[in-house]
Amino acid sequence: MSITLSTALASLITNKRRVSALKSLGVTTVGEALTYYPFRVTDPVRLSTIREAQLGQPMAFMATVRDVRVVPGRMLRAIATVDDADFARARNMPGGTAQLIFFGGRKNYIDWVSMRLKSSPTLVVSGTPSEYMGQLQFTHPDFLTVAPDPLVADMPNTPNTLSVPATQPGAKLKYDADSLEDAILRVTRPRPVYHASSRISSEHIHETILNLLWMMGARTLTSSAATGPSAPATLIPPSTASIAVQPGEGQRAGAVAGELRATRETSDGVSDATVSVGQTSSSSGNLSQAIPDILPEEVRAAKGLMHRAEAFLAIHDPDSRARFNQAIDTLRYEEAFISQTSLLKARSHAHKSAAPPCPPSGDANLRDRFISSLPFSLTAGQKQVIDDIAADISRSWPMQRLLQGEVGSGKTVVALAAMLQAVDAGYQAVLVAPTQVLAEQHADTISRMIAAMDASGETPAAQPSVPVTLVTGGMKLAARRKALAAAASGVPGIIVATHAAFSKTFQVPRLALVVIDEQHRFGVEQRESLNAKSEDGTTPHLLVMTATPIPRTAAMTWFGDLDISWLTELPGGRKPIRTVVVNEADAATMGRMFAHIRARIDAGERAYIVCPRIDMDEDEPAAAGTSRTSRTSRAHGNGEIIGIDVLYETYDDNGETEDRPPLHSVEEIAARLQKLPQFAGVRFATLTGRDKDDAKTQVMADFASGTTPVLVSTTVIEVGVDVKQASCIVIFDADRYGLSQLHQLRGRVGRGGTNSWAFLISRADPGSIAEQRLEVIHNSLDGAEIAQADLEFRGAGDVLGDAQSGGKSSLKLLRVVKDADMIADARARAGQVLAADPDLTGEVQLAGAVLDFTRGNETFLTSS
Repeated sequence: MSITLSTALASLITNKRRVSALKSLGVTTVGEALTYYPFRVTDPVRLSTIREAQLGQPMAFMATVRDVRVVPGRMLRAIATVDDADFARARNMPGGTAQLIFFGGRKNYIDWVSMRLKSSPTLVVSGTPSEYMGQLQFTHPDFLTVAPDPLVADMPNTPNTLSVPATQPGAKLKYDADSLEDAILRVTRPRPVYHASSRISSEHIHETILNLLWMMGARTLTSSAATGPSAPATLIPPSTASIAVQPGEGQRAGAVAGELRATRETSDGVSDATVSVGQTSSSSGNLSQAIPDILPEEVRAAKGLMHRAEAFLAIHDPDSRARFNQAIDTLRYEEAFISQTSLLKARSHAHKSAAPPCPPSGDANLRDRFISSLPFSLTAGQKQVIDDIAADISRSWPMQRLLQGEVGSGKTVVALAAMLQAVDAGYQAVLVAPTQVLAEQHADTISRMIAAMDASGETPAAQPSVPVTLVTGGMKLAARRKALAAAASGVPGIIVATHAAFSKTFQVPRLALVVIDEQHRFGVEQRESLNAKSEDGTTPHLLVMTATPIPRTAAMTWFGDLDISWLTELPGGRKPIRTVVVNEADAATMGRMFAHIRARIDAGERAYIVCPRIDMDEDEPAAAGTSRTSRTSRAHGNGEIIGIDVLYETYDDNGETEDRPPLHSVEEIAARLQKLPQFAGVRFATLTGRDKDDAKTQVMADFASGTTPVLVSTTVIEVGVDVKQASCIVIFDADRYGLSQLHQLRGRVGRGGTNSWAFLISRADPGSIAEQRLEVIHNSLDGAEIAQADLEFRGAGDVLGDAQSGGKSSLKLLRVVKDADMIADARARAGQVLAADPDLTGEVQLAGAVLDFTRGNETFLTSS
């Protein structure tokens, strides 16, 4: 059977429990197993004699079992007395004795340990020595049993009193190692440690991967997989000693240890590794046929990188930290090269597609009239981006541009200018918003701006010069049919839609421009469905906008196929938001804060209160100490996220070991605040993702009018909600949010030119990582600076959102911030390869990897 990276593990491993356990970790194929990288490697263990033991310092030694006994009591104990006389003699040292202690509450465990200790007279032990009543002992050490050598076992005076001969009829003993050389190599060399689960240990993950490598061609692989009963029978490699040692009369163990010591120890006494399979030509040669290299040979040679097969061996069976790190760097660069090649190919492919050109119609065009009608002057940044977009959509190939702007930087004005240019050319433009509240707000804002533009003309139009159509899933049937018919008519105009834009009933035959607001909230398939709306087969121009701060290094990595524009200036009249971090346990400060909010409400302003949960009965988004990747969030039917957004999620791994307090809920906080004397006579409203669309619309209208000046909500107000009278926002459990989301939420206030405040309520421990994060948001209003800090705190996957791709990302090692120089180098070299071979016909493996990457990471390539 030919084994490839796509071969299913279920066809190779007979142990179905192990197959199921690996599947729970997302490992179902050979390729997924090899790219399930360890998160660290253990330090090499020094090989010493018992007499050289230093308390508290890990060590490894070879010993002979002299006695094994079980001590009864409340806690059973298995105690083995061992000595290393033969091993020590080979090192010209006196022998010593020690005890191996194993505690267990279950008899079957103690019996199992005792049986292993008695099964072989020779052990290779690794552990940390301690002393008890003058006796050197190792508590729960790792040990490997060594199969008796038939040649040695038959010799006189060879201690074997406790072992059962392997040839004895009915004996079914299995040993951890077939030779002393094998056992000592396994114990002393660095060992990879994997993220495991309750269903499968790191050791068993390691064992499985090594067996897979052997099956694929690593024939000289040093056997470091346990051959105990738990190992799948079909994956056990044959014994292959990497160092040949001739046995001698009664001195075999000492000779082996001495030769191993001589070949493996460096000047500091720690292995520097010359016996790795990664350096064995026959091993790498056989394996390279099953695991061909992806990087072009000239790139690999220029960078001094390993072959891919060699790198996998050095990661999963490292003989030194240096070699492990070199292998990680190799595969990290491979990821950078594949991703940048994919982005450059996507960019090239976009330029080959046809798009409807939308040049300006003349001096009196809609775009210029709109800009002239604005009651304020555009910032220099807005003018530049509008001109760039105008040039892009005038061409006959599709624009693909990412517009990133600070909260309140005027992205909507830029988008409307572009849409008016498309309408002026006789086409339709669609603006897609993630929520009904935001879509309704966009439709209202655009309609008012167009009305103001018409009113500024010499002869105001009786009807709007540009029709604005709103299409949402929450509309009544008759209104929805009317809106869909208007869009399907092909009449030039602007359509504002929610997720309804992705339905089959939504048809826009003259579509020229798609504007997606908050791009990270839409999936790849949804964006592609809009591309298919045009009847003439052209691809519409695409403008994606985000107020989620993305550092330039991240943007160049994930959105490298797009032209990227930044709006960094805020329109005139906006005042800086004052950010205050409040310890929830500080009752006096909390009271003064609520009194301040009441004063602002009495002055005619509004206040947001944000909580991460909806109600007190809702499950916690995460248990303390769990990893972010294991958490789940629930999505409402309209696509909104209930509670904390899945894109950001909460921080429960702030370095604290104790359980975190439960998150506050909208239900709880609304009930508590209404009882406070500071809010006597003040009406409250609540808003969550569970509310129906018409209820959300009414709640926001009452909040804007002042009927309910305090709005207690989840993060559904994070994007696009624009109430100019809002001057205060209180965010409970702020220490459990990411910085980018806090910055987004903070941008909901101060939009009307008034003084504004953001109060971040925290229960973070002093000196914790959570407290450090809040200091960043407290001291900065710069979205780029905050995004950079967020990226460094939480990693690229969390900032950009793993949910974007609709699947697992194939990028597992690349670090957006730390590897910026590597990414730039990979992009330059990928550009050279594509310039010489645009279709990668001469790089078959790279072409396949690019295709796989594109399929698994579409969002990084389409930014939708």
